[in-house]
Amino acid sequence: MNTPKKISTCFVSDLFEKYSNTESIVVVIDVLRATSVISVAFHYGVKEIIPVQSLEEARNYKGKEDFIVAAERNAMPVDGFDYGNSPFHYMNKKVQNKTLVLTTTNGTKALEIAKNHKTITSSFVNFDAVVDYLISQEKDVILLCAGWKGFFNLEDSIFAGKLAEKLMNNGFQNSNDSTLAAIELFHSSEADLFGFLSNSSHRKRLKSLNMEEDTKFCLSPTFQSDIIPILKDGKLIKA
Repeated sequence: MNTPKKISTCFVSDLFEKYSNTESIVVVIDVLRATSVISVAFHYGVKEIIPVQSLEEARNYKGKEDFIVAAERNAMPVDGFDYGNSPFHYMNKKVQNKTLVLTTTNGTKALEIAKNHKTITSSFVNFDAVVDYLISQEKDVILLCAGWKGFFNLEDSIFAGKLAEKLMNNGFQNSNDSTLAAIELFHSSEADLFGFLSNSSHRKRLKSLNMEEDTKFCLSPTFQSDIIPILKDGKLIKA
């Protein structure tokens, strides 16, 4: 008899060492906006993505042929870089066959923390494909919510709840209370996710910066991607 695959949920990347298990697949979640951007960039033809931690690292790639260098800090694009962390920046033919170098406030930090594991990224843009992929793998799963600067946030946790419930309906077994809490958050919000998040810190942050359209797209994308971004040797490539 096969042992059921287990699923656990880590609400903030700073707690990841308590969950770390290199036998598991880690799913990095940063819905607003890094993992949504990653899915969109691949969908529009980016060849690979190099997540980096610092602006200095990112600047090392500026001027290289066939590279796009993107940076975001505190939700804002950083002066002197080609792109920021908006999914709409990548919806054009100019990104095709390019290497994207990306640094963000939270998402790329979570990728760095999980780099010694088999790691993929997920968002509402590639939700269905990620579900199918995880079901096909004979591994436990850790859902890693990027959060905001080490703090819990609602949107990543709600997404984790939706993904966890889908996996548990397909043979996965829950292994911690945070997964149950995430599922309850998902149930409370699923009728109107955008409205449910109206008082959340990051939605208010993006609204104050006139980025509501980013939020709407990331929570309810206009297309689905079948691409699974997977971290290999410091780069995200198509699984």
